[in-house]
Amino acid sequence: MSAPAMGTTKTAHSDVAPKKKRGPGALATAYLVIYNVVMTAGWLVIAVGLVRAYLVRGSYHGLYFSIEKPLKFFQTGALLEVIQYISSNVMIMLCSPAPGIVPSSVVLTGFQVLSRVFLTWAVTHSVREVQSEDSVLLFVSAWTITEIIRYSFYTFSLLNHLPYLIKWARYTFFLVLYPMGVTGELLTIYAALPYVQKTGLYSVTLPNKYNFSFDYYTFLILTMVSYIPLFPQLYFHMMRQRKKVLAHVEEYKTE
Repeated sequence: MSAPAMGTTKTAHSDVAPKKKRGPGALATAYLVIYNVVMTAGWLVIAVGLVRAYLVRGSYHGLYFSIEKPLKFFQTGALLEVIQYISSNVMIMLCSPAPGIVPSSVVLTGFQVLSRVFLTWAVTHSVREVQSEDSVLLFVSAWTITEIIRYSFYTFSLLNHLPYLIKWARYTFFLVLYPMGVTGELLTIYAALPYVQKTGLYSVTLPNKYNFSFDYYTFLILTMVSYIPLFPQLYFHMMRQRKKVLAHVEEYKTE
């Protein structure tokens, strides 16, 4: 659906006014704007911390330690999004009332957020031996750029003032950043496997009073395998979104 240009005589569809989706109330909008502004600022802090640490050290090795605390805080803060998605009408809250903005899939967004929180705490935090791996910097860099763009996109969408550059970046940069992030995540989990197997981290063996066993090593392997069906779905979901959103912009420009 495209909007007629101002000052023209296009009235082909003016007889029937399209129904507008109900947007969030003023209080909900204020909350979402504040949340997204804070998250944008948080990831900007992480980006600045990475650049500053690199300039001081002259090397990209071990940069994780310079942004460890803010990374844990703001990545964990993304769990609020899962809660928002589960709540009633939240999908409407998180999408822009401007035409052409397509809301994200609840399941895919939930997977993305939960997998990142899992990697932050259950892998990188818990297995300290992997914290100096280059793969950690790979996914942290991808996450940082992605989240700065994503939260900026949500903020301006809620304010009904979305710059084209941010919209374009939201639906273009993922083409490189998503594979980059997933590669870093998988390499980090793979690097953690020997330490998890050696120490029995988070594993529960029999016998015990609960008659329950859990092998964290196997769980990590299954987690890696789960990327095979899930990542393509997320990636091609964004590809479809990109086609819809940017195609709408091009259609609007030609009118």
